[in-house]
Amino acid sequence: MGRLYLVSTPIGNLKDISLRAIEVLGQVDVILCEDTRKTGQMLKSLSENGTIVSNSDRFNLVSFYEQNEEARIPQVIGWLKEGKDVALVSSAGTPLISDPGFKLVRQCVREGIPVSPIPGASATLAALVVSGLPTDKFMFLGFLPKKSGKRKKLLESALKAVELVPQTVIFYESPFRLNKSLAVLAELAPEAKVVIARELTKKFEEVIRGSAKKLAEEFAGKKVKGEVSVLFQR
Repeated sequence: MGRLYLVSTPIGNLKDISLRAIEVLGQVDVILCEDTRKTGQMLKSLSENGTIVSNSDRFNLVSFYEQNEEARIPQVIGWLKEGKDVALVSSAGTPLISDPGFKLVRQCVREGIPVSPIPGASATLAALVVSGLPTDKFMFLGFLPKKSGKRKKLLESALKAVELVPQTVIFYESPFRLNKSLAVLAELAPEAKVVIARELTKKFEEVIRGSAKKLAEEFAGKKVKGEVSVLFQR
């Protein structure tokens, strides 16, 4: 019986990869990738500087993303039952967090196949600890819905939950919809404390703090690039 490894990878800075992740990625028979191109580039960079060495001539990268996850699972389960070790990585950060993999892990659990986490970088936790907002309790919403009505309804529900149990709320947002989400948040809770964490661990890392109203005004019509995490506290 093989083992499934859930391997966290850097969210920007390659130096953040763990020693254990390097070891596992160099030893497994198959690496499931949300984006084979991005993972391939990462492994190439790590190989060129001698950080990682594959046990075989090359890394066996197999695509595994939201649209093909269910179709791919039987094949992966078959590999694991044959005794092959498999690693699952996302494009960046910790697998399964707003990324594919839950259904595969669930099936492994059902069939008694061992699953091991290889902890490491997480955009969610990196944003939380640098935010300056309370870290003892938090709620993670993932990516907000694209439709405005559903987005507003989810934020309303989160604000109600925060009234019952004070906590920091975290969500991911596309840079193209950031201004819209901030506008909704400003409408619902204008004085909420908001933090925007962008491009964490990268060259243009930026953390911006202010009230929902202030940041909604600041980002109205503003073009934003890169990965964005938004946090707020009532």
